[in-house]
Amino acid sequence: IKQIYRLHFTTFLLSFPGLTAGDSITPQQTEVTETEGESVKLTCSYQTSYSGIYLHWYRHDSDLQAPQFILWKGAKDYSAENSEAKDRFDAEVDKKENSVPLKIQKLQLSDSAVYYCAVRPTVTGNTKTLYKNLWSKDNRILHNIH
Repeated sequence: IKQIYRLHFTTFLLSFPGLTAGDSITPQQTEVTETEGESVKLTCSYQTSYSGIYLHWYRHDSDLQAPQFILWKGAKDYSAENSEAKDRFDAEVDKKENSVPLKIQKLQLSDSAVYYCAVRPTVTGNTKTLYKNLWSKDNRILHNIH
């Protein structure tokens, strides 16, 4: 007998400084329930006049720690991801829908969490300085969201 667990996903949005009037980000689902072993897609849509948008995904599964970085995707095909998320987490920019859905495959009970989508245009166009020193040598995440 296979045990079926229901996983709960709640999506919130974060807004970084630097957004201009008229820029916005909106989660398409506020809560998703799915079965362990299946796949799920969480979607945030964005509106901006800036062409160099970066959409970030974070997960928060414990009040004892800060949200954890999963990945970010840029409208110009730039990306970065947490090495632990590489196998089961992915996102692709949908320029027609102005969204970057987060796809999670082979769901595990530990995937139940609050997921945050965040948008950040880089006014300098220099993505390297934006992400400098985010990882330690042993791949521990060094940044927090306040």
